[in-house]
This record gives sequence, C-alpha cells and structure tokens, in this order.
Amino acid sequence: MVSHAHSPFSRLAVIQRYISAGWDHLTRSLTNCASYPDSKINGPQYLYVPVAFPQVAAFADLTAHCEVKIQNLPTVITSPEDADVSQIPNEGLLYLEHPYIVPGGQFNEMYGWDSYFIILGLLRDRRGQLAMGMLENFFFEIEHYGEILNANRTYYITRGQPPFLTSMILAVDAAERNAGRGDPAWLLRAYQYAVKDYEQWTREPHLAGDTGLSRYFDHGDGPVPEIMGDPSEYYRGVARFFAAHGGANDKYLVRIAPGAPTDAVGPVFVDVAASGARVEDDGEEQDAARYPRIALTAEYYKGDRSMRESGFDVSFRFGPFCADTHHYAPVCLNSLLYKVETDLADISNRVGCGAEAARWKERAQARQKAMNRFLWNQSEGMFFDYDFASRTQSTYKYATTSYPLWTGMASEAQARAVASNLTLFEQAHGLATSLRETQAQWDFPYGWAPLHLLAVEGLRRYGFSADADRIAHKFLAMVLRNFEQERHIREKYNVVSGSSETEIVAGYHQNVIGFGWTNGVFVKLLDDLPPEMAERLGKE
Repeated sequence: MVSHAHSPFSRLAVIQRYISAGWDHLTRSLTNCASYPDSKINGPQYLYVPVAFPQVAAFADLTAHCEVKIQNLPTVITSPEDADVSQIPNEGLLYLEHPYIVPGGQFNEMYGWDSYFIILGLLRDRRGQLAMGMLENFFFEIEHYGEILNANRTYYITRGQPPFLTSMILAVDAAERNAGRGDPAWLLRAYQYAVKDYEQWTREPHLAGDTGLSRYFDHGDGPVPEIMGDPSEYYRGVARFFAAHGGANDKYLVRIAPGAPTDAVGPVFVDVAASGARVEDDGEEQDAARYPRIALTAEYYKGDRSMRESGFDVSFRFGPFCADTHHYAPVCLNSLLYKVETDLADISNRVGCGAEAARWKERAQARQKAMNRFLWNQSEGMFFDYDFASRTQSTYKYATTSYPLWTGMASEAQARAVASNLTLFEQAHGLATSLRETQAQWDFPYGWAPLHLLAVEGLRRYGFSADADRIAHKFLAMVLRNFEQERHIREKYNVVSGSSETEIVAGYHQNVIGFGWTNGVFVKLLDDLPPEMAERLGKE
C-alpha cells in the first residue's frame, strides 16, 4: 500500500487502515446468508437466477441454512425492454457469480456507478481479484439482465446507472498489466460487453429527442418500491409540495373530486388536497377542499424513476424532485458517453478491431458538437442540462459542469471558464453539489466524494493543479476530521459546516456509514496530492 504517512500511528495511517480493512466488511457473496436481508423490502428472501440457469452447488446450503427461496426469472432478458417486473411476484436479489463490494449501511447489493469509485480504492489496496470479480459481475448483468443495473435487485431491473463501465475496464486492465498479468483476450471480451452496454444509451427510449444526445429513462412505471420505510409517505410529501406550490407544479397532480373514479398508477392521498391550500385548475383558482383526493401523474413517476437511473436522487436539478429528468439531455450522462466513445476507440485499436476506431471517434466528435450546441453556455462559462421537450437550456447551476473536463470533451477555453466558475460551488470544506438549498441530499450544502474526484481530476487534466490540490485538500481534511470524531466514513458531508450531520427533508434522510465510494475517493485523492500537502494534512 502506498502511504503518505510517516508513522503507523499517524492520522493518515489510521484512516488508511480503516479503509483497507473496510473492504472485507463491505464484501458480499451470494453464498453467504448475510448478503440477503433487504431493509427496504419486507417478507421472505428470494434469489433469482436467469432462465434455465444451471444449479450452483452452494444453492443447497442457501435453502437449508439461509431460508432463501431460489427461483428462475420468468423470461429471458436481453435488453431492459424485456424486463417485466409484474411477472416477478416477490422482490429479491439477482444472482451474480462473484463477491462484490456494497456501499455500506443497509445496502446489500452491488451498485452501478458506485462501483467505479470503489474499484479505484480496491486497486489502490491491491485487491485486484475482487475488482476483477466485480467487473465479471457487470458482464454477467449485461448478458443475463440486459444492461448494467442500478443494482442487483429485482426492483432495479428496469433501469441502469451512469455509464462508467469502460472507465472500470481500463482501470482494472492497467492494474493487471502493471502486475504483469495483462490479458488481451480478456480485454477483447470486455470490449464486446462495453459495446453492448453502450448501445442501450444510444437508441430509443434513451435518446433526448432530436438533439443527438442521450437521456436517463427507466422502463418501469408507477412508484418505486425500494424507498426506505413506506414509499407512499415519500410520495405523499412530494404531492404535498406540488399542491402547496401550485403553478408549474400542477402538471404533476391529478385532483379527484368526491365520488369520481380514479385510475391512478400510484397511491391516492386523502389528506393533501384537503389541507386548505389554493391550487390552479384550468386557469381558475379553486379551493383544494373541493378535491379531497390527489394522486401523482404517470409522467411524474416516469421522471422519478429516471432520476434514480441518474444516481442523483434526490435533487431539484430537473425540476422539483427531479420530476422532469426524462425530458433532459444531462451534462453528466453525455460527458460519460463521450468518454465511452473515446475509450472504445482506444480499446478497439488494442484488441485487433482497429477498423472500428474511426467509427467511435466520429461518434465522439458528433456528441461533442451536440454538447457544445445544446449544453454549453458561453456567457455563463459553464455547461448546463438541456430540456429537449421545451427546447430550453436549464439555468440550474450544478457541479456536473466539471464532467466535460474529466472526460476531455471540453476545449481549453471552456475548461478555463469552468475552472474559474467552480468557485461558485467551492465552500470552506469542498464543492457543494448545487447553489440551491432545497433540503434534498444532492443539492446545497452537501458535497459528495464522486463529484470531488471528477472535478479534481478534470482540473488536473487541463493544468489547473493548484485549484485541484486546494479542493482535494479541503475534502480530505473534512473526511479525516469527521472520521476522527466518529470513527466512520460517511456517504456525504455538509461542505459549508464541514460536518457529517445532515438535515434532509426531500428524499433520503440517512447519512449512511461505510462508505464505499468515499473510501475509494479518499485514497485516490490522497495518493494524487503533492507530498508536502499530504504531509501537512497528516499534521493538521
């Protein structure tokens, strides 16, 4: 293990040992009974395997000792469109062949974009076999479940997560080659899976209108079941917000008069509309008491589900509670797809598919051109999401403006502008996710490890090393100080106060301990920090 610490008892050595040991605590295997409990779902524990999948020897122990019921999925799934949750009567885990790392807290499943940052930490701690196994699990998901899933639970089978697969492949391949174990045959197989995963994002329904860009989109309908506690309580809060604020929020609501039938796709709330709030109905102000029942529209639920594919759940970036997520071409997704295209061009040359490299480069160039047209704002000097339904660029300033720097898509002039404007997000202890305090976890004043890593590495890529070092040092110092107080590493932090205490109303209230991607980002940022800054951090 590379370490900046000079003493085994130094501040940095203590947290590094915690992170290194933590990988074992965060490891799950589907041959272990402890991997099955799901605090988000009540009832018996189920493991689902693909149609006609051969029996695994360990399955007998699972049924005997873990009280896990093993069932085959009802249909073959080759793409997300094939997944029909209504045909899966009981929620459960989806089978994966290899052990994997979970984020922490209540999570017992392997998540999509979390795993990239986790894998960076595993590779740094020389846990290459575990990192390789996680990649093989993703290949298994693509082959048997149609795509890289949000996570390996049946209620996630209709959506993916931000596409970091080629970034994971290149990180693991580099580590293998550095260890003298490079395998061209494995890289070719990985390339083929990456192409299949990429294709999910570049055809309907993931296309963002006629922009040439892509969007987040969940193939399922209605409320999601995986919200902690009673999901209807979360949606009740959303409906209450929309009813209280009226105006543009009215489009998300169905108001039901007394005695009128309803074919609502989700729960119907009785105590929301009758709260005395004034609402707009057909352009005329009405007393909400005339509509004692309210439901959320099917369109709202599509946006809610698509928000969860984005990984940014919950913020107000795509409208209140991100209800319009599926109407946007996002900076983050399209930056990542640009990187996938450039990565595939690189890998194709290395695996004997050089004739395909030109096609990938053309796709990357076309996406770059579309991003400059729809997402770049010259006067603001930042990248913004684009609402292709209303054909308007968002004004919501968000930390994902740094993604084009991380992926290399930005021009030198754009990178200078974005680097200058990151000061808008920079607080005493790191980068805030947005400038708006909405009481949602992916908005101000909260800072998250993955956004810090991407911003810092993007700044370094374009030569803004001093800015990168300053932001990295702020984030590392905050995590270290809170670790010394709590002996835990958290999912997110308040970058204004420098505390792990959160006051979240809109969405998830917890600040989970563990935590996989914070662990991975901490060691990666620390290793890239200049030695003199790391030494100072260890003494502060």
